[in-house]
Amino acid sequence: MPRFAANLTMLFNEVPFLDRFEAASRAGFEAVEFLFPYAYDAGDIRQRLEAHNLKLVLHNLPAGDWDAGERGIACLPRRVDEFRAGVAKAVAYAEALGVGQLNCLAGKAPPDMDGALLRRTFIANLRYAAAELKKSGLKLLIEPINTFDIPGFYLNRTAQAITILDEVGADNAFVQYDLYHAQRMEGELAATLQKYLHRIGHVQLADNPGRNEPGTGEMNYSFLFAHLDRLGYKGWVGCEYKPATTTEAGLGWCCQHLATEAIAA
Repeated sequence: MPRFAANLTMLFNEVPFLDRFEAASRAGFEAVEFLFPYAYDAGDIRQRLEAHNLKLVLHNLPAGDWDAGERGIACLPRRVDEFRAGVAKAVAYAEALGVGQLNCLAGKAPPDMDGALLRRTFIANLRYAAAELKKSGLKLLIEPINTFDIPGFYLNRTAQAITILDEVGADNAFVQYDLYHAQRMEGELAATLQKYLHRIGHVQLADNPGRNEPGTGEMNYSFLFAHLDRLGYKGWVGCEYKPATTTEAGLGWCCQHLATEAIAA
């Protein structure tokens, strides 16, 4: 059975962010992830992790002005200096928080900008980030995101991510495979997982349509969890979904799958 990490950006959002660590622990999670730590002191986050015996498995590099609608800057030629400063900031937080991997959001492709220039910029930034992260023993992740939810997002398919990583050529760079985004863009989840598992550093989930918890949509998560087990996936699965009602009310799927696993064992 996969190990699940609560995404605190989306789960338990009925309570203030720093209180979500306790809520996740009470709900039975042993690990958490979130988008960004930068609005908070690293020491305050570390205290919450230690107080509730939680492991932090992922956060993102700075991604521009999120509130203004930016979703990453890594492909943008005019933002290279800002990107590099963000890498340094992210590494400092990662070292303070004990997280082993950081996700890099590519950003939206400006419609009037040359695609080849965007790709060169993205690859050069990833090479820089991978080298800086490697100095601290960190993995770099890149995440394809569907263009229905984020129109114009530059990195949107698994095969595209793989070709970019091939060109980057860094042994600490991997795909963050979000099952929800992949389902919306390309389907073929089981086959893609089998083909590229050795290139996947982290998995996330949400059901489709709606991006709510497993069991609310079309995706067969019982099959996918068993498939990940058969393939030998050893990482965490981040629960990055919007609860259909409250977080606690939507955790039945997790309890059900854990109970099934216990019976099978």
